[in-house]
Amino acid sequence: MTSTPPPAAARLRPGGPGDVLRASSFDEALRAAIRARGLSLERLHVRLAERGIRVSLASLSNWQRGQCRPERSNSLHAVRALEQILGVPQGSLVARLGPPRPRGRWVRHAPGPLPYRDICEVHGSVDRLLEQIKSPADGQQLEWLSCHERFRVGPNRDELSVRTRLVMRARADGVDRHVALHHNEEALLPNLHHATFCRLGRVRTDSGDGVTAMELLFDRPLERGETYVVEYEFGYGDVGPYTSYYHRWFRFPAHEYLLQVEFDPAAPPIRCYRTHQAKVTTPSTDVQELRPTSWHMVHLAELDVKPGVHGIRWEWD
Repeated sequence: MTSTPPPAAARLRPGGPGDVLRASSFDEALRAAIRARGLSLERLHVRLAERGIRVSLASLSNWQRGQCRPERSNSLHAVRALEQILGVPQGSLVARLGPPRPRGRWVRHAPGPLPYRDICEVHGSVDRLLEQIKSPADGQQLEWLSCHERFRVGPNRDELSVRTRLVMRARADGVDRHVALHHNEEALLPNLHHATFCRLGRVRTDSGDGVTAMELLFDRPLERGETYVVEYEFGYGDVGPYTSYYHRWFRFPAHEYLLQVEFDPAAPPIRCYRTHQAKVTTPSTDVQELRPTSWHMVHLAELDVKPGVHGIRWEWD
């Protein structure tokens, strides 16, 4: 019995598209694609430049030798262009990049992610609300570069609002949302929800535990390595709940955290402290006493934020 050989266009020679698809790493796939196409690095450099994409010859050489890999948005754009230039299936090179490698001292010394059960007492409620929204794991898809918060306390020693600005970077292509959480231990849910630089999506609440989950929709899906900024606010239209602290849960490391607590001039606290709690099973500790400014405000500013509970508490007279 004889068989008809496949057409020449379908045969896979060494270094052909088949080798690209079989490669387990980005540099192996890139080398195979370059061999199959028969282009020099110099010619690839020119072809990219013709598309308005600036990548140095040294970077192309390092990519194919595995000395480094493209991670920034402009580099990922270059990889997608290389897929077209080299004639390999769309996404075949990008898919072999894997998650971005940690950068900086803060990652080398930071512990791994914590589940919600380790950082909040109402983790059951949080998990249920996130499941209702079908939220992706933000720490896996969105890296927090910066978190700035302003917490306002009213004249009745009540919570008025908390406004948050997040700067995030996508760890994967296609991420298009973030879910913000708010908790009040007196189970008084905020009745004001605002969002800026994004669209307000679904809002789910648990009145028993005082937890609110608010979906923030980006204007488009992000590319891997792309950054995005959102601002959102939880507030109370009338008198809010009595408050003596504000804490932020961090499941994953973050580069920067700034928390400002602003008090009404008619109701200043007598003492304020910066606090930290590694897990809910460990006691919260006062890290530093904070002195209010003439604007009736205290703040904490922290770099290389490790997972845990970070915040400020205060004492009334």
